[in-house]
Amino acid sequence: MDGPKPPSRLRPLWNDEAMTSAPAESAVHPTDEARDFATDLGSFVTASPSSFHAVREAARRLEAAGFSALDETEQWDGDAVRGNRYVLRDGSLIAWSAPAEASEGTAFRIVGSHTDSPALKVKPDPQLAAETIAQVGVEVYGGALLNSWLDRELRLAGRLVLRGGREVLVATGPLLRVPQLAVHLDRGVNADGLTLNPQKHMQPILGLGEVDVLGLLAERAGVQRAEILGTDVVTADAQAPGFFGAHEEFLASGRLDNLSSVHAEVEALVRLAGGAGAGAGAAEGERPIALMVANDHEEVGSASRSGAAGPFLEDVLVRVHAALGGDEASRRRALAGSMVLSADAGHAAHPNYPERHDPVNRPRLGAGPILKINANQRYATDAVGTAALTEACERAGVPLQAFVSNNAMPCGSTIGPITATRLGMTTIDVGITLLSMHSAREMCAVADPLHLSRACEEFLRG
Repeated sequence: MDGPKPPSRLRPLWNDEAMTSAPAESAVHPTDEARDFATDLGSFVTASPSSFHAVREAARRLEAAGFSALDETEQWDGDAVRGNRYVLRDGSLIAWSAPAEASEGTAFRIVGSHTDSPALKVKPDPQLAAETIAQVGVEVYGGALLNSWLDRELRLAGRLVLRGGREVLVATGPLLRVPQLAVHLDRGVNADGLTLNPQKHMQPILGLGEVDVLGLLAERAGVQRAEILGTDVVTADAQAPGFFGAHEEFLASGRLDNLSSVHAEVEALVRLAGGAGAGAGAAEGERPIALMVANDHEEVGSASRSGAAGPFLEDVLVRVHAALGGDEASRRRALAGSMVLSADAGHAAHPNYPERHDPVNRPRLGAGPILKINANQRYATDAVGTAALTEACERAGVPLQAFVSNNAMPCGSTIGPITATRLGMTTIDVGITLLSMHSAREMCAVADPLHLSRACEEFLRG
């Protein structure tokens, strides 16, 4: 199969310059397959208003495809880790498909992502009230675009921990709203800009009169309020994902950063495991263990027991390798031959702010995944990884475009550099392009999620 043509070079789009190259027809008029995949992504997001819901929905899909759960507290032997398996830790998930002939010398092909998104997180004592209106006390989780959380209906979702350590998930329908101050009471807002104090201005309203927040969550979860001893509950956009645009070529949804990657990787692993097996097409004895990891807490630095800076992935890799008969020396050899694809959404060139992007490397909506590169290692991609992903995309028939930041606009980071540092594997950063990143409701091109999933599938094959 011929590889994709390299993206054409475009002049900087300053001021009134028009875009001189038309987007691909498949982006303007998405294929039925791409539209079906984006619809399924919307269903995945709706079922995943919190990181805990996201990994449960991923596990449900994996089980439907024949994967079985392993418990971290139990002993794992070779029979336990071969085949299609997954393990959960809080709001994180690791799943893999290991060939029957996997041994201590078998390398891993890993795709990674994160399950959390910027949000408003419910405080331990959330009871607030003013002007006879009940409110919910929240703090800001991650780098949220605060203004995007105004004037929209919000859900509450997460986990409740009960007496005895039992955990239950809770998710409400539209329940909250953060109302913006009317322009009549802030005459300078359009000229001077909106200023939001997270403590004063971001506490959502819940009802009239007194409302017991924890009692309401207990009712929705079907448990007794007195049983609740701990909560991890966040807000999520209550509006359903939907298509829009002249040809419905765009998808609007909450949590595309980064459920677009989680969903793409789950579906890639399911297709791979349901086909000829992990690493199909590789020479006998060389098929890798295809593994996906979806970490929590990326938006707040990844420093947790289930985040990329924590031990979860390493714990699982060590235990899988040991169950296959390996020791520390053979494990280090296997990891040295392994590779990681870190998938996290990135920025499309914004038509209203063209000067904020690199003048030459200008990622487009609908033009395929972006290969993220940064000289200061905020992304982990190097030339070796670039070549590996380019070949995977060529095999998948997927276009690939480069992303670098404007030198005056420092970029964010991902689980990629953290994973590379912890495990010493060649690591590549990739993702689909978004506009409105870190908004309560983001947008992407309908064509792109399927492109990412196909690229992940080929990468996992090795």
